[in-house]
Amino acid sequence: MRKNFVLGLCALALSIWATACASETNTNTSSNTMTTSSTTTATTATAPRTAPDNSEIVVTNNNGTRTETRTFKSGRVERVVMTTTPEGRRTARVYARDTGEARDLPENKVADALDATGDALASAAGWTADKTVEGAKAVKEGGETVVDKTAEGAKTVGEKTAEGAKKIGEKTAEGAKKTGRAVKKAVTP
Repeated sequence: MRKNFVLGLCALALSIWATACASETNTNTSSNTMTTSSTTTATTATAPRTAPDNSEIVVTNNNGTRTETRTFKSGRVERVVMTTTPEGRRTARVYARDTGEARDLPENKVADALDATGDALASAAGWTADKTVEGAKAVKEGGETVVDKTAEGAKTVGEKTAEGAKKIGEKTAEGAKKTGRAVKKAVTP
């Protein structure tokens, strides 16, 4: 009798444990699509997909509004967010990587927001080419001029120094001859 009681108790504990594990597995199931629902909003998001120019696109839907966010891994543009309203109106906003500034793309460029390069999107948003690169080119060109002028100056200084050293050498040799004669006269009676 005691044996049956213990066996029944073990079976009961095992069934409770199995039920708890099954409900936990159902709540933790994951997939590429994530859905969050409440009484007023429904949001779905897809897993990132690879896009051109070293970027990824994530699509979310929230109450009929579709938002496509393209994130760049490098370059002047950090991300582009394209929004399509339930009525079908599309807008795109570009975010700069270095400043975080956001600008809307012109309507004629919105269709290209998910395919164009980051530089093309930055230009379409009205950002000029990277001023640092332009400045570096100007400094390089100016630096080459400075190097050329410095080399010319060094050559001139080198020539003058050689001329001066030659004159000093001649004067020193002439002085040494005179000194040698004076010493010779002083030593010989």
